[in-house]
Amino acid sequence: MSSTVASPMSSIASSSTGRKSTSFTPELQSMMFSLGDARRPLHETAVLVEDIVHTQLINLLQQAAEVSQLRGARVISAEDLLFLMRKDKKKLRRLLKYMFFRDYKSKIVKGIEEDDLLEDKFNSNNTNKRQKLAQDFLNSIDQTGELLAMFEDDEIDDVKQERMERAERQTRMMDSVQYAEFCESRQLSFSKKASKFRDWLDCSSMEIKPNAVAMEILAYLAYETVAQLVDLALLVKQDMVPKAGDPFSHAISATFIQYHNTNEPHLVGQSASVKTNLDSPENTPPPTPTPPATAGQQHLGKTPSGALGNGGIGQDSTKSKQRKRKKSTAACGIEAQSDAIQPSHIREAIRRYGHKIGPLSPFTSAYRRNGMTFLAC
Repeated sequence: MSSTVASPMSSIASSSTGRKSTSFTPELQSMMFSLGDARRPLHETAVLVEDIVHTQLINLLQQAAEVSQLRGARVISAEDLLFLMRKDKKKLRRLLKYMFFRDYKSKIVKGIEEDDLLEDKFNSNNTNKRQKLAQDFLNSIDQTGELLAMFEDDEIDDVKQERMERAERQTRMMDSVQYAEFCESRQLSFSKKASKFRDWLDCSSMEIKPNAVAMEILAYLAYETVAQLVDLALLVKQDMVPKAGDPFSHAISATFIQYHNTNEPHLVGQSASVKTNLDSPENTPPPTPTPPATAGQQHLGKTPSGALGNGGIGQDSTKSKQRKRKKSTAACGIEAQSDAIQPSHIREAIRRYGHKIGPLSPFTSAYRRNGMTFLAC
């Protein structure tokens, strides 16, 4: 399989105009929250993630269609996608496990007895059709036995384990309402909206269309791509936090700084506007002038009557309270925004994923000139 695809940054305009009005942005925001992002992920970050996932799946479908034509098939099937993923053993093992659990779920839905559930998962009946399909195909292309060995491998998936531990830490401080929202977000997937997912990929315009099992795998790969983007973005976000005593804290990627300062002008404008609204010396209005007190007033301790009217002490206290409210609201907004994954984190994650780390890496382009590395396979 080709290791790169077209850069989503260069194809956002074309994909947005060429794609139908179907959008997974609200669902992606919920998915990102369940995968470790803030409770209210940024809309622009979800739009960027959607464009990346859509671009990668379209390119994956095109390559799967080419493999299907070489086989002489009329549809894109699971075999074509398994063939494209054969080189990445970890992700292929994860996909095989997913196909097994899909068969297991089908058994439960059909009401098969528990004794039948404990039978050999590689039997030849229809209840294990996905697993048997994958095993038969990998057996036909496996010359070393490495692919078939993955069916018997019960190795712990470190990536899945890390995601589970992160979810556990994320839910420690949640109340019942937040936890219910989190559980609902964790149940979202592309496969639960199959017709919308087909429209999103525009499968009706393809000459060679994917079958039902292939669509299940594509929906799984789409979710895994979102999860991997969040994983990588969280690492980037963690690296960008300055650490006391870290001699390498100053060595932040020049590409990240460039994208952070130029590609998020709306965020810079928002922070600037919030900053100017606070009690800064250059923006604090001058105090209302009061007439000087006469000698008699000073001795009697009287206050001029104008001080108690408009622009006096009462209005100043009201203004100070309003400023405090605005300041606290702005601080909450900045804090919520700083906790969420920024588009610059996603871009930097893609840059790091597609480039080797070296002394000249800060001066490299954010994307390969010939495209972006596949995340799904």
